[in-house]
Amino acid sequence: MMKKNTYNFSKKLVIIFVIALFSTQLKSQTDSYFEVSKNLEIFTDLYKELDFYYVDDINSGDLMKTAIDEMLMSLDPYTTYIPETDIEDYRFMTTGQYGGIGAMITRRKNFVYISEPYEGFPAQKAGLMAGDKLIEINGVSAEGKNTEEVSSILKGQPNTEVSILIERNGERLTKRFKRERITVKSIPYYGVLENGVGYIKLRSFTQNCANEVKSALADLKSQQPLNGIILDLRSNPGGLLNESIDIVNLFVAKGEEIVTTKGKTKAWEKTYLSKNNPLDMNTPLVILINSGSASASEIVSGSIQDLDRGVIIGRKSFGKGLVQQTRKLPYNSQLKVTVAKYYIPSGRCIQSLDYSNRNEDGSAGKVADSLVSTFNTRNGRVVKDGGGINPDVITKQDDISDISISLMSKNLIFDFATDFRYKNERISDIEDFIITDDIFSNFVSFLQDKDYEYTTTTEEALEIFKEITVEEETSELLSKHITAIHDVITNNKNNDLINNKSEIKKLLASEIVSRYYYQEGRIKERLKYDVDIKEALKLFQNIEEYKNILRLEE
Repeated sequence: MMKKNTYNFSKKLVIIFVIALFSTQLKSQTDSYFEVSKNLEIFTDLYKELDFYYVDDINSGDLMKTAIDEMLMSLDPYTTYIPETDIEDYRFMTTGQYGGIGAMITRRKNFVYISEPYEGFPAQKAGLMAGDKLIEINGVSAEGKNTEEVSSILKGQPNTEVSILIERNGERLTKRFKRERITVKSIPYYGVLENGVGYIKLRSFTQNCANEVKSALADLKSQQPLNGIILDLRSNPGGLLNESIDIVNLFVAKGEEIVTTKGKTKAWEKTYLSKNNPLDMNTPLVILINSGSASASEIVSGSIQDLDRGVIIGRKSFGKGLVQQTRKLPYNSQLKVTVAKYYIPSGRCIQSLDYSNRNEDGSAGKVADSLVSTFNTRNGRVVKDGGGINPDVITKQDDISDISISLMSKNLIFDFATDFRYKNERISDIEDFIITDDIFSNFVSFLQDKDYEYTTTTEEALEIFKEITVEEETSELLSKHITAIHDVITNNKNNDLINNKSEIKKLLASEIVSRYYYQEGRIKERLKYDVDIKEALKLFQNIEEYKNILRLEE
């Protein structure tokens, strides 16, 4: 009897404690709950009034999507609503897989073109080529459709048939083949560069990419002893958090703190440790980043920097220190919501924009200099938060000329490469392929009847100067000088093709090689003159400088 009374008393104490705790939380959150309830009621009634009274018929789905998108945009660009119609695209972003033909497309004027087929997938195996204009898909005209519309038609369940009418070099051809499960490689290329340096290009953090990096690294190490490793994360926008942790783990000891997340709820206060034995802790390591390296790319590069495991080369990264999670919503839709900020081993958060304190125009301002804090890497090097990852070795990309920008934006380099492919069944190996003077001369002839007009920065400055002389009434006095300067600019502009021959040759080579060796070929061709790669190779040759940067002791 005594045991039963004691049990009941203990049970009552637990119940009283739970009620007290709930009451305290409820009291602290009452105002918040009231605001949510009130605003939901206002929104619901407003929506009903619009639907009933608005002068024209409204598409309720589109109206709701607009309202949701605008609401979420006021928070940050990464908190987004994913309707059922976009779920497949979202899955592709996280898995790299979709059902389709396996090709990149682009729109030009009123038609969509194949810009590059993926090697080994249906489009390429069926003979589709870069430059093919899509006329009809399954008997339906593709004219006037944008890339999103065409993409949705081309995608579909594997093993379903698709029929595409294309126009190529003035002829119309029909290609019939079956869709497949397309898996876009997270590593489009890896290989051994000069002096035994391994190179891995990682373009996204999709499911299983850490294992792909591990396999690539193991393969490189099996080919020969490596004198250095380059992991290229340039223009990699990020992806899955767990994959970034596993990639860092390939280079650091088991049990190392890689990243910590902190959010509004306790559930997102987590510290992630490396949980496996590393694959390589000793080979000199370089990570390449640029302004397009974000999120998971910054976790990898920042953790490697904070732990002094490798040297970071390139330009400052994007500065995205926010973590997203998806939440299921009714009718197969989802919410991708920012739930936390992440902090790399030194304790810094590299988020560069403060979305909680916006400017008067609604834009998000950068973290103020006064709020930037200083941290230290494991070996005592100074690093800072609030603005992306600053490379240990900063490189400067060559500025691209106005004429090259014009030739690319007007697809003239693309079109010449397409024409070149029609006339040449094959080219030499990538290592041996060059744009000869004869090929360049053919390109100049190809441009004779093409429009590639452009305005140089000097021309723009001269126009501003002319406006100022009119305002100051000195235009007549300076007219002869202005005319002379204009003539010099025009003469120099006429020689731009020759003056920028070396630069244009590189662009031509990259595009032409991709016609025969696809994306892997494009990457290998660009490595020939990559300034970041050259800087990394130079650093590996001067291992004392590498150690000095990291403050490594013998």
